[in-house]
Amino acid sequence: MPKCQPCLPAVWLISDARNDAGLARALARLPRGSGFIFRHYHLPPAARQARFRTLAALARRRGHIVALAGTARAARRWGADAAYGPPAALARGPVLVRLVTAHGLHELRQARRADAILLSPVFATRSHPGAGGLGTLRFALIARWARCPVIALGGMNPARAKRLRHPRFAAIDGLMR
Repeated sequence: MPKCQPCLPAVWLISDARNDAGLARALARLPRGSGFIFRHYHLPPAARQARFRTLAALARRRGHIVALAGTARAARRWGADAAYGPPAALARGPVLVRLVTAHGLHELRQARRADAILLSPVFATRSHPGAGGLGTLRFALIARWARCPVIALGGMNPARAKRLRHPRFAAIDGLMR
């Protein structure tokens, strides 16, 4: 298991097709040294890489850490600071900060090489219409089992992060205003 990353940012912005138009403004408004996770699964490979380069340059001007959704090898090839994805996608590859996704205790336990775990969904979210969230209590109970920092994801915004009383959160829509 890699060393935990206590210095990881407290706030993370995650890209998506639905927030693409406002990403440049949102990256500029994030607190300096935040995190940016580039997903953009909707784009063809060449367009995705070009969009990554553009947004990564904007993020780095503000001192943000940039993560690529994909394997650690792809993240290294594209010049990302970190890789983001499910435990199986990040089980191998070069030494790089790994942001692993988990939706419950089972996936959290699979995240052996994680430097941080994005545990979701905490609250109901547009990404998963009709699906309920973990809620504050279940989130806290599952997060206690993590061996590294946990980042709350799913229906998060600054007000909900305060209510959750958890030091780290990520959002897709909740940081766009």
